[in-house]
Amino acid sequence: MLRRLYEWTMAKSSHPYAEWWLALFAFVEASFFPIPPHPLLGLMCLAEPKKAVRFALVATLGSVVGGLLGYAIGHFLYDAIGAQLLSALHLTESFPKAACFLREKGFWIFVAKGATPIPFKLLTITAGFISMPMATFLLGSFVSRAMSFMVVGVLFRIYGAPIKAFIDKYLAWVTLGFIVFVIGGVLLVGLLDGASSSSHTCDNATMASINAPSA
Repeated sequence: MLRRLYEWTMAKSSHPYAEWWLALFAFVEASFFPIPPHPLLGLMCLAEPKKAVRFALVATLGSVVGGLLGYAIGHFLYDAIGAQLLSALHLTESFPKAACFLREKGFWIFVAKGATPIPFKLLTITAGFISMPMATFLLGSFVSRAMSFMVVGVLFRIYGAPIKAFIDKYLAWVTLGFIVFVIGGVLLVGLLDGASSSSHTCDNATMASINAPSA
């Protein structure tokens, strides 16, 4: 079953419209969609390693543009849409702490996010809510997304054939590793929920302690 699904997805990843699907997945994931585009990016890079960097750039740009939608939701539509969206994604408790850290660290929170699976949409919506300067937001988004996607593209461009051979041989173990990675992301988000023992002032941030931007 897993092998057939893998082979079917590999075939779709080389479809003429695969790049458009990748851009769309990256766009919506940056603002409201719960599934990351990394699996599709990885499979597309496996199917055509020589285009891996190009695919990674498509994902990066799609995600940055999608981040603008997340920013707009947080800035203009937080009460109408943003709060409900965060609740559906189980990010409500993380939001005040994320807002606090973004106000304090700004750009560097985006850089740190690039090395973790913490949901990018949490940062884009929060950045809009606190009215982060647009230049800082765009630069931070690009760096964060490039760290996340371009590393994949470069690695597949250089080591595409060996990686594909490894996955073909150990598909079940690779799948298990990906599941562990996703669970790790959930646990990292839990750090924003107060699981950390740090005494940072943002640990106790609440909605009452952050002010909505003036639209």
